[in-house]
Amino acid sequence: MENPGQRDRLIADPSLLPSAVEEMLRWVAPVIHFRRTATRDLELRGQKIREGDKVVMFYPSANHDEEVFPNPDVFDVGRTPNDHLSFGVGQHFCLGSSLARLELKILFEELLARLPNVTLAGNVRRLRSNFINGYKEIPVRLNSPTR
Repeated sequence: MENPGQRDRLIADPSLLPSAVEEMLRWVAPVIHFRRTATRDLELRGQKIREGDKVVMFYPSANHDEEVFPNPDVFDVGRTPNDHLSFGVGQHFCLGSSLARLELKILFEELLARLPNVTLAGNVRRLRSNFINGYKEIPVRLNSPTR
């Protein structure tokens, strides 16, 4: 709804849905941050990290890293590659990631086919959390298809 040109692109070319799902996950990571404890001394981009130090990774920041994503502040349903970290990495990778991707794919297949002109009908209410990125309410208007 915030990117109607990208929505129209996706409606015109449904084969973009898998890359669109990845871009949605990059754009709005479900988890905001994770904290870990360093198990050994190391240096990361010139910053010394000592064993026992607490390290926090902010997913929205990682998913908008200019060194990884060309034009990171542009929402692009055709973005490839899309090496976002929204489901974590390594031993902390989300076991439910395949199910989440499938749910998003089916949701948007059906939504775009049946209600391609959904628009916001009020203010979005976000979940108050410093850990989970979520919504309490997204009021929408179901407009008649114009196609």
